Amino acid sequence: MISLGARFFILCLVVGFSTNLTAQEADQILHNANIITMDEKRPSAKSVAVRDGKIIAVGTLEEIAAQKGSKTKMVDVGGRTLLPGFIDSHGHLIYIGLQRSVANLLPPPDGKGENIASLRELLLQWSNSEGAKRVGGNRIILGFGYDDAQLRERRHPTRHDLDLVSKDKPVVLIHQSGHLGAVNTAALKMAKITENTPNPSGGVIRREADGKTPNGVLEETAWVPMLFNHVIPVVSQGNLRFFIEQGLESSASFGYTTVQDGRATPGNLEVLGEAAAAGLLKLDVVSYLDPFMSKSPFDTKWHGQKYKGHFRVGGIKVNLDGSPQGKTAWLTQPYKVPPPGLGKDYRGYPTFRDSQLFPVIREAVEKKWQILAHCNGDAASDQYIAALKQAGDPEKVQAIRPVMIHAQTVREDQLDEMAKMGIIPSFFNMHTYYWGDWHRDEVLGRERAYRISPSASAIRRGMKWTSHHDAPVALPDSIRILSSCVTRKSRTGDVIGPDQRVSVADALKALTIHAAYQYGEESTKGSIEAGKLADFVILSDNPLTMNQDRLMDLKVLQTIKEGNTVFTSK
Repeated sequence: MISLGARFFILCLVVGFSTNLTAQEADQILHNANIITMDEKRPSAKSVAVRDGKIIAVGTLEEIAAQKGSKTKMVDVGGRTLLPGFIDSHGHLIYIGLQRSVANLLPPPDGKGENIASLRELLLQWSNSEGAKRVGGNRIILGFGYDDAQLRERRHPTRHDLDLVSKDKPVVLIHQSGHLGAVNTAALKMAKITENTPNPSGGVIRREADGKTPNGVLEETAWVPMLFNHVIPVVSQGNLRFFIEQGLESSASFGYTTVQDGRATPGNLEVLGEAAAAGLLKLDVVSYLDPFMSKSPFDTKWHGQKYKGHFRVGGIKVNLDGSPQGKTAWLTQPYKVPPPGLGKDYRGYPTFRDSQLFPVIREAVEKKWQILAHCNGDAASDQYIAALKQAGDPEKVQAIRPVMIHAQTVREDQLDEMAKMGIIPSFFNMHTYYWGDWHRDEVLGRERAYRISPSASAIRRGMKWTSHHDAPVALPDSIRILSSCVTRKSRTGDVIGPDQRVSVADALKALTIHAAYQYGEESTKGSIEAGKLADFVILSDNPLTMNQDRLMDLKVLQTIKEGNTVFTSK
């Protein structure tokens, strides 16, 4: 008599090296593919069988032949490279759509915002477009993505610069970091910001030479009310679903099958819930609520691990400081070159006092809500670590898989603490390209700049880490993330921290299996294995074998969500 173990072995030989035990007829089989599975048990394959949006077998075409039936669609991938769909570990879905819908002020290579004169021209062009009529009925002239670090003048535009665009309509420019903005005189009047308006806690109203008159540049908590109280309510009227649609299209074009709406407002949550109920979400969307923008942030039917209409609330997102490129991040050591008018000991500033933050973190842990905390400066990282330490039982803290977003200047001793506490660093590696030179020369100095987003340090500790785009701060460009993790080359070609470069394989983990772990979804996403969702991205070349300096030449050819194509390149 044949033993049970022997029967199992024979069955495996019959169906091949796929993990399914019963031969199911596939809806489709993708074959002639160079598959990078991100599964350590079987790193590569040639074919994958899909049924009802899930993977049922992985192997060679011969190995999964039992899944081919009379109705199975055979899809020839043409020898291209197929990977698990990319997972967005931190971004802002709705504002990706907003960015796509207003004047693009990004500097090259993503836009044409090279100097203040070009910003004015781009704003005027947009104000005369159909887009301006749709977004706010042409009542506000709005642009996104200017960067004083890349402008020829190396300064922010002031209200006087923007009054040349319009003296009657509010003109509002969102800084590429999202943490600052520049506005004209009409916008200051709209927000009732005058020489008598004091700086709010956690923010700055920049002034003219007299030290009193607002110059039009607003930082952090001085900027947030302008954006959320005066601009967003106007431009979003009837457009939030449109912004969601635009954000999904943009994300899919970069190979993402799971995206995030980080630091969501109650309004964002409501419209995302409506879109989910209406069946309008073609990608999985995970929202993280800003608890300081809602009276009852922990009271929502959408929270949990289960998606409803491709939507769920994963937890909360708190911002503990600003941006290093905008020189508002909270550091323990001074900036190399402080902002104009500030002393040599300037270190940035926090968003919240401990007494404001700690109770919220404690409540989230008690309610088993995951916490994402924006920490660009190492002083903000210290505050987050301290907040989690006081939040209760260490095992309860670890169970929610807390995430430190950006972790730009996190120190080695902080990584030690994070590893012990189970805090996942989600690095903003693209900073090495976009602002590496700026950080080296203006913000941090060479030693600290070369340690931004220290991915290799995390690997040496055996930590799971992810890497994000933070769009709309940058485009949701998965390929730029991959290249930046591996090469760490700046705009000028300087390698920003050679010892923090990582392998292509490790960089891909940050976009796939580790990102799935961050969301608590490693059992359903992040690798190509039987039983997981059929979320795939097809690339133009194999990142594991191509020249690493050519990684930016990779193209996303197709994005597939649960077996359905949601993007195909033209």
